[in-house]
Amino acid sequence: MPVQMSESSQGSRGKGAGLGLALASALAFGGSGVAAKPLIEAGLDPLHVVWLRVTGAALVMLPLAVRHRSLLRRRPALLAGFGLLAVAGVQACYFAALSRIPVGVALLIEYLAPALVLGWVRFVQRRPVSRAAALGVILAAGGLACVVEVWSGLSFDALGLLLALGAACCQVGYFVLADHGGDAGEEAPDPLGVTAYGLLVGTAVLTVVARPWSMRWSVLTGSADLNGTALPAAALLAWIVLVATVVAYVTGVLSVRRLSPQVAGVVACLEAVIATVLAWVLLGEHLSAPQIIGGAVVLVGAFIAQSATPAQGAAEPVAVGRPGRELSEHRASA
Repeated sequence: MPVQMSESSQGSRGKGAGLGLALASALAFGGSGVAAKPLIEAGLDPLHVVWLRVTGAALVMLPLAVRHRSLLRRRPALLAGFGLLAVAGVQACYFAALSRIPVGVALLIEYLAPALVLGWVRFVQRRPVSRAAALGVILAAGGLACVVEVWSGLSFDALGLLLALGAACCQVGYFVLADHGGDAGEEAPDPLGVTAYGLLVGTAVLTVVARPWSMRWSVLTGSADLNGTALPAAALLAWIVLVATVVAYVTGVLSVRRLSPQVAGVVACLEAVIATVLAWVLLGEHLSAPQIIGGAVVLVGAFIAQSATPAQGAAEPVAVGRPGRELSEHRASA
């Protein structure tokens, strides 16, 4: 006789699976900068590395795009937005920042995304936010000031910092769009199809921007220096495509669907820690004590901002997610 699972037990399993997927995504994304920086230093333009990464992943995911071709008719705006922001925007800004500032600093700035969401809600939409959320924004901003060492007159390249901030803005779109339509039941867009078409759209956009026909293709047949160790450039590119892109995006989108953008965003903050540690060990990018402390404060602020509850009097939750579903649950509990 089959054993019936309770809803709470099934929900716990689903949440556990979601947390596992989110952690896997953070690990996969965290290793992208460490593998990409040697290729950039070997002579590849940052945009060319991004184009190779996204194009390679799009080719791998092409069978899934064919399988879910109905999405082109049903959700064209979602696919276009995901490709522009979550794929092309995030990767282009982040990799361009890598050529100017350390890996850890670029990622810590990128994870100001929770503060940007709440700033938009408070000052553009003019909706109240909770005190905890405001505290998270203040902590994130203060930690960032330590990371970039404002007392030294911004010791890092200003354009690199702006590019990392652009990646943070696009990161907001990644979490919002990954969850879009996830509560529509059987009509929900398949996350693997969304990822596949997002990569295809990103490839089309980056082909125009990066102009790969001018790339130094010979770099890929040689070796790249990883802090004194020569590694095949093709092997580094394979890691970036298969693990840091295909695995990272698939597990990331699936985790957002099983959890929520808020919870998945909190776990994704571990990417900054993973990337900083890997850059320290593999690339020799040592950060000062104030920068390490500042990075920890940024992550704490991001955690508080992501997990804060709505302020009293707010018309709907301030964090990104599925407001219709959360409002229904709130009304039911009331």
